[in-house]
Amino acid sequence: MPAAPRIPTITQKQVATFLSPRPRDSHKGNFGTVAVVGGAGGMVGAPLLAARAALKLGAGCVHVGILANNAPSVDILQPELMLHSVQAALHLPKLDVLAIGCGLGYDDSAQKILQDALKLNTILVLDADALNILAFRPDLGTMLISRKNASVITPHPGEAARLLGCNTEEVQAARAEAAQKLATRFHSAVVLKGAHSLCVTRDGKIVVNKTGNPGMSSPGMGDVLTGMIAAFIAQGLNVDQALLLAVHLHGAAGDAMAKQKVTIGMTATEVTEWARWLLNQWIK
Repeated sequence: MPAAPRIPTITQKQVATFLSPRPRDSHKGNFGTVAVVGGAGGMVGAPLLAARAALKLGAGCVHVGILANNAPSVDILQPELMLHSVQAALHLPKLDVLAIGCGLGYDDSAQKILQDALKLNTILVLDADALNILAFRPDLGTMLISRKNASVITPHPGEAARLLGCNTEEVQAARAEAAQKLATRFHSAVVLKGAHSLCVTRDGKIVVNKTGNPGMSSPGMGDVLTGMIAAFIAQGLNVDQALLLAVHLHGAAGDAMAKQKVTIGMTATEVTEWARWLLNQWIK
C-alpha cells in the first residue's frame, strides 16, 4: 500500500510574503471593518477576546455585538472597540468580515442570529458555538454551503466530530481526512485545531502548522485565533492567506512565551500581545 503523501508545513517565510508595510498616508478606513458577534450570558469575555485580537492585529475598525442582557456598553480595557446590540453589529453599513460563535450559546436566539449572519453578503469566520449549532441544524449547514461569499470554519476536534457525525477519537485518528471532509462538506476553508493544526484552503490544499505548544491549552485561545483571522481578512488578505498567517502567527506567539519559560498559566490575552509584536517583526 503506498504511503500517504506528506503534508506541507506552513513556514514563517511563506506567510511573511503576505505582509507589506503600510503607506505613510494610511488611515483606519484602509484596513477594513470587523464585527464579532457572540457573548451570551456568562460568556461575554469570548467575543471581547476575539475583538481585541482583531484590533491589535491591525483591523481598522472593530465592532462587537453582544447577546447578554447585562452586556457592557464599553470595553474598559479596550475602549477603541465599538460595542452594540447584536442586530446593530449584523447590519453595519460597511462590513468586510464577520466573526461569529465566540460564546454565542445554543438557544433559539443564538440559532436565529446565526441564520441572519449566514444571509449576509460578507466573509464569515465561524467558531465555537456557531459550529455546534451547525451540527444540529442541517438547514443552516445548507445555507452555509450555498453562500456566495467565502467562509472559514475553525473547529477543535470535538466540534469537528459533531459536524461530521462521528466521535472525537475518529477525528484524531484521521485528522487530515477529517479536515478535508469538513472543507468539502461545508464549502469552507478550515483549520482543524490541536497539536499540529491542519489548514485546508478554499481550493482543497492541505497544510500543517507546527508552531504552538501545550501551554496554549487555556481558555480563550480559539477566540483570539478567530479575531486574528478576521483582522487579516479585513486588511485585504484573501481568506487562505489570512488563515495560514493567523494560525502560524498564533502558535509562534505561544512559542515566544514558552521561550520565556511561561507555559503553565499562559493566557490568551498575552498571546495576543506577543502576536502583535511578532507581526511587526515579520513585516519587511
